[in-house]
Order: sequence, then C-alpha cells, then structure tokens
Amino acid sequence: MALSPAPAPGRPTGHLLGFPPGRPSGPGAAPPRAAPPAELPSVHGALLCVALPALAVCAEHGQLTGEGPEGVYAAGRRLLSRCLLRVAGREPVALQGRMATADRAVFLGVVRVPGETGPDPGITVERTRSADGTERITLRSAAVRTFRVPVEIALGTDLTDLGAVASGRPGPELPATVHGTGLRWTGADGRSVAVTADPPPMDALAAAGVLRWEVELAPGATFTIQLRIRGDSPGRPATAWAGPGRPGGHLLAEASAECDDPRPGELLRTSVEDLRALLQRDPGHPADVHLAAGVPWRCGSVTAEALWAARMALPLGTRLAATTLRALGRTQLSGDGPESGRIPGPLRDAGPLLPPRCTGVESTLAFPTVLAEARRWGLPSADLEELLPVAERCLGWLRRVAEGSGLVPDPGPTGPWRAETQAHAHRAALLGADLLDACGRPGADALRDAAGRLRERFRREFWRDDPAGGRPAIARSPDGRARPQLGGWAAHLLDTGLLGGGLHAQGLLDGAETGQVARLLGTPALDSGWGLRGLGTKEPGYNPFGHRAGAVRVHETAVAVAGLAASGHEKEAAALLSGLLDAAQAFDHRLPEMYAGEQRTAGGRPVPHPAACRPAAVAAAGAVHALLALAGIRPDAPGRSVSAHPMRSAPLGTIRFSGLVVAGEPFAVRVGRLGLGMVEEAAAGLQLGV
Repeated sequence: MALSPAPAPGRPTGHLLGFPPGRPSGPGAAPPRAAPPAELPSVHGALLCVALPALAVCAEHGQLTGEGPEGVYAAGRRLLSRCLLRVAGREPVALQGRMATADRAVFLGVVRVPGETGPDPGITVERTRSADGTERITLRSAAVRTFRVPVEIALGTDLTDLGAVASGRPGPELPATVHGTGLRWTGADGRSVAVTADPPPMDALAAAGVLRWEVELAPGATFTIQLRIRGDSPGRPATAWAGPGRPGGHLLAEASAECDDPRPGELLRTSVEDLRALLQRDPGHPADVHLAAGVPWRCGSVTAEALWAARMALPLGTRLAATTLRALGRTQLSGDGPESGRIPGPLRDAGPLLPPRCTGVESTLAFPTVLAEARRWGLPSADLEELLPVAERCLGWLRRVAEGSGLVPDPGPTGPWRAETQAHAHRAALLGADLLDACGRPGADALRDAAGRLRERFRREFWRDDPAGGRPAIARSPDGRARPQLGGWAAHLLDTGLLGGGLHAQGLLDGAETGQVARLLGTPALDSGWGLRGLGTKEPGYNPFGHRAGAVRVHETAVAVAGLAASGHEKEAAALLSGLLDAAQAFDHRLPEMYAGEQRTAGGRPVPHPAACRPAAVAAAGAVHALLALAGIRPDAPGRSVSAHPMRSAPLGTIRFSGLVVAGEPFAVRVGRLGLGMVEEAAAGLQLGV
C-alpha cells in the first residue's frame, strides 16, 4: 500500500524539543529571515543517560541539584530535578562518575564513619542511575566495627518542560505530599509524579521533601535503597516511563569490531548503543521509529538528520531506514503545484557566508537516495513497494526545480545555489534513475539527462581554477558571483552513492578535480587533527566554534573518510579517521555532533562545543560509516552479490567486522594487515567478491 502525501502546504519537520518548529521554506517560497539562535545551557560535562523518551542529565558527582538542566525527563518534561543524598549528615565525597551503558551511569563516592580518626573512609557509596530515573544506592562498610548512620535523600521537582529549562525559565519547585513509600508532586495542569523507595523510609517529611532511614552497618555489610519514578497525566493511569512503548533494539544489529587497535571496537560498540538509545516512536504512528537528532535539545519530529543517520546505519539493517522514510513520507506535499512532492522542513543556520538553508530540500533529495541504497542492502520488497511512490514524487519535484537553470536553489527560487545541494541533487537523480529502472517505472532517462546538465553546469560555474590546482565554490549567489570559501562541505562532492554490482555512481567532479579536493581536505587549513573543519582557517568568517564556520562536524568528517577511501585517496582518509578515533577516545567514545575546530597540539584534547548534542544521531551513525570505510562493503542484494573493497593501506592493521546485516542475514568481513579483504559470513546464495 502506498503512502498518502500530506495536504499542501504541510508543516515543517524537526525542531528543538520544547521550541516551536521552524517555518516552511523551499524553492517555491520566499526565503524567510533566520530566527535568532537560542543560547542553550552547556551539557558537555554532564553524563546523559538516554533511552528515549526517557533521559537523565547528571553531573559527574551524581547528585541532582536542580541547577541548570540537571534532572530526569520523560517525553520532554522534567520529572525530578533534585535528588541529594546525605549519609551521616554529609554528602559523599565524589570520586568517579562514568557511563556504564548508553542508558545507565554509575557514580562512586565515600563517606567517613562517625568517630573515625584515620585518613581512610569507612563507607563506599555506589549509585547507579538509569535514563528513566530508577536509581540504586548501595552503602558498603569497610569499618572494623558496627555503627548506625542516618541516610537522607532530599527530592524535588518543578515538572517543567525541557524547552523552558533550556531557555533558563524553570518553574518553582512544587510542594510534596507523602505518597505510599515515598513522595508525590502535582502540577497546576494536573500532571503528577511520584517517587517510591524500597525499603520504605522510616520517615517521609513532605514539607522538606526528605526521605530518611536509620541504617545499621556491620563490618563488610551493605545496605541498598532503590528509587523508582512514576508519572501520570490527567485521564491516564500512572506508568513507569521506561515501559513497553520503548522501541526495540532489534531495529539495529549489534555489530562489533575486533582490531589490532582497540579504539574501533569501543567506538563501534558505543555508537550502536547510542543509536539504539536515540530511537523514538512517531507519536501519530507508533509502529514507525526514527532517530532523534540529538540529546538533550533535539528530540522532536523526524528530521533530515534522522534520514542521513539511517542511511549511514544501513549496515546494521534496513528496518530503521524504512520506518524513517515512512515517517518523512507522510509529510510530503501533495497537489499539482510547483511544490508538489517536496518534503517540508524548517530553515537551518548555514554559517556567516550564506543565508539559512532548507532542511526540507535536503530531505526531499535524500529520500530517493536512501531508498535506492536501502534496496541494495536488502530492503524487503513490501517496504520498497510502499515507499516508491513517495520517491517518485520527490524525483518529480527535483526535475521541475532543475528544469530551467539545471541547478537546485536552496532555500528559495532566487537562490543561492549551494554546491552541497547540487551534490545531493546529482546523487538523487542518478540513484533515483537506477531505482526507477529496477522497478520498471518511467522517468529514468529524464533524470539521467538532468544529472548530465547539472554536472556540466557545476563544472562550468562552481569549479574555480587557480595556480594551486583549483577549488570548488561553496555557492553561487543570486547575482551570479561564485563564493570560493572552502570547508568541510566539499566532502559531499565525494559522496556519489551506490549503484548495482558494487559500483559507485558518477560524481560531479572528474578524476583530476576529485584528486584536488582530496588534497585540499588533507591540508592543515581543513584537517584540524581531530577531524574536518566546517570552514578553512584561512577563510573569512572562520570561527572554531561556528557550526558551519569552523567547528568539526562528525557527520562531515565521516562522509569525507568514506568518500576519500572509495576514490582511492587513502592517505587523506586514514589521517581523518585517525583524528576522529583520537577525538572519540577523548570523549569516552561518545562523539558529540560537533566540537571546536581548534588545531591539535601535542598533549592536547579536542575542545567541546557548549551547545552540541551528545549523543547525536549523525555523530553515532557517522562513526559507524567512517569505520566501515576500512572494509569498503558494497552490497547488491537484488543482484545477489556483495563485495569488499578495503583500504589497501590497512591503516589500523587487521580488523574484523561482524554482526552486520546484508540481504537480511548476518554478515562478517575481515581485512588483513596487507589490506586484503575476506568475507567470512554472508547470506546463502550471495556471490562474494573482494
């Protein structure tokens, strides 16, 4: 059954959680002004436990103080803002806080036993907190005598929406009432939350929001308190927030990497965990699941980033791509007007050199690409049949928009014309034509003709010759001028897309131009040592913290690594991958969506970006994409073949990837120290090649 498009004009998709969505835009609409950026509280030093819609933002010491964004959230509302533990009247001395899994953090502290005179603490305090707020607090005695200590937990909440927290407008703390074995709070809108404790406290002081125990600990003994949070809304019974509505992790395979270098295995494991933690259901269609763009600020509707992330996660299975495409397809504009077939989306900041870009244009061009490549990885025919009409309408929109000039404007009909958008359009046209041919649908020849015209005009109007070998322009402005500023966006020119038989589609650049772009991406102006900068250091407007003006964006670095490896420029690919692995290690293998483009120095560390989401869908999926460039897997499930084209330099030594999925079955591949690939596990009947 085909998806039905949304009626025009449609609503934009994707927004900051708690903030209104952006305004619709596109080549048929006048470019609106960009909204002033919101200043978000920094969370780069926090531990974020994620299992959407549940989320816990914790400081490294483990106490929830109610300051800033700290707290336990469910579906964008803060259920608990304060959880302060005191043992013998004092807070434990915090020693360590770490992530155990994507949804669980562990905190370790100590308390001195009353009456002790030596320097050694007698009580160890371990706290384990999950994304849904469930917490296990264990006191362990190493003292030589039995003693009694009071244990108190002070609790509080404001039941404030995350958007208000983000904008620095949290509500006042609500009064508590005693409820069962804990406390309960009710907001003015009738929503309430309760915290229960096991074992029950000896005292529950509602006025102070305190639960209290008297604990007797013998030498070597332990005492454990477990806290649970349950929230409810008017007309809905109380429910634990980590209930059956949580998407299953089976949507993404549990891939692993074994390598001479331990970093890839840790990064792949953490990235797959983070992708699973970011899964969320479409509220109107719970069977469909997509990735949140990032935590904590961008957990709204399905976005273009969710689609790019699903594309990069195709080696983990095609189900996520299918459900993400389905969710976006429902927003597609219908009718017979010029905007028919476009997927709407809000504007997104494009840096200091260009006006905001339209994420809807990006989604519209990505849709046929992702569907075509998902088919190569083994998308079931029923999903393909359902989603193909949406892809055809996207391709129809592309043909109409590019009919006049041969180029695709973004965000409005008067431009500008961005190089990155042309790369997306060219890829969509060629992969879309391949898809239409394979499905026996008309229109493939017209798309290939459009791609040819786009390619010819791009080389004529975007490539700027100079004594150093030339460079692509970032955009053409409405007055016809080319903007020559170089940045990480150029990586998208190397991402040509996958066709059948293990072949990559033709790109916008010829061989010499591809080699020049590869050289430029490897220069210190763009390669920070930690990854690829969004804008070169020598360009006007460079800012090491600029989202598209100099910060390192993990997604772009991953696209560069894969594109460079596929085009044979392994030296530059290996350098960027090495920097990304080192950055991941500094971030405990949970990469943020971006970090500062400061130049790497001996003994230095990558500098966090204060507003970056961590984890983020495109960062986690980008890590998977970059790592798998080492093996160069090129599936063709419809053609019953799969081949490996590994990096011959084997920059990380021997590496084996297992737990991947090709044609719906487990897939494993090994790359030896000499750069030779070997498929070790694959679906029966697949022709194997290296």
